[in-house]
Amino acid sequence: MNDDQAVADRHVPVMRDRIVELLAPALDGAGQPRVYLDGTLGMGGHTEAILRACPDAVAYGVDRDTEALELAGRRLAAFGDRFVPVHARYDDAVAELADRGVASIDAALFDLGVSSLQLDETERGFSYSREAALDMRMDQTQGLTAADVLADYDEADLRRILRDYGEERFAGKIAKAIVRRRDTDPIRTSEQLMELLRATIPAASQRTGGHPGKRTFQALRIEVNAELDSWQQALPATVDALAVDGRIAVLSYHSLEDRITKRVLTAGARSTAPAGLPVELPEHKPYLELLTRGAESPGEDEVRTNPRAASAKLRVARRLRPTPHRAAETTQKGNRR
Repeated sequence: MNDDQAVADRHVPVMRDRIVELLAPALDGAGQPRVYLDGTLGMGGHTEAILRACPDAVAYGVDRDTEALELAGRRLAAFGDRFVPVHARYDDAVAELADRGVASIDAALFDLGVSSLQLDETERGFSYSREAALDMRMDQTQGLTAADVLADYDEADLRRILRDYGEERFAGKIAKAIVRRRDTDPIRTSEQLMELLRATIPAASQRTGGHPGKRTFQALRIEVNAELDSWQQALPATVDALAVDGRIAVLSYHSLEDRITKRVLTAGARSTAPAGLPVELPEHKPYLELLTRGAESPGEDEVRTNPRAASAKLRVARRLRPTPHRAAETTQKGNRR
């Protein structure tokens, strides 16, 4: 098995065929190049499928993880200059493309959350089932680690991120236990954190509420990588950059991401005409069309072969008309850092 095949075998793209089906019409340029943005490149499985199915597509693959960019670059090398790697966070993707002279996007995909690469690399510290240093940075070249968060955040901030990002019922108890423990024994590894969680979360909840580490590890990962703040900025910026008839697909894996996605896309698909106005003016017409009915989920067969797809929700929309950056306005109220 060659290295490229090994990369492909490690990564099973969630809802790959459905995403290609929904995005492909926007990438048919009748021989003229069309711009595809993969804002969360990972190991490149979705982009590979798009490039194979859409011969007019030129793919810009954005990822903050340098290891992912290197692996995906090897996997996609056969496509030559139809693939352009971009080292950036996805909230900087539109600006990075603009710097390269790309002002309009024909199709975009964001596959949110932690990637297969990050979960599978034990030393990255994303998994609560393997002993490792608590890093959790998607871009290991900069920023605080999860261990830094546990060491430096005060009790109120720890409680907030566990409650808001992890939807953890016992956020207060866990935050108090972390502060008490770190005074004598810093929490630096996944196993140390799991010991604390097992001792803090009531036994009955551990039996019925899923793995005791799931919500805390999710909360730390989101905080370390500023995932929700980044997404609240990335999505409206990308909608604004879509060409007319352009399409955007979003795969979310928990309710916080999906809530932001739903709010932005449904706002764009709704008329803003005041009640009682006899004629809907052009500027009040929807600028998006929703192409999925609510959020689509993977089929049972896919979940059986790829359990990581189980919580995925897919939303797709098409750009109907140009607007003066109206999409960005939907997330500015109360959502900035």
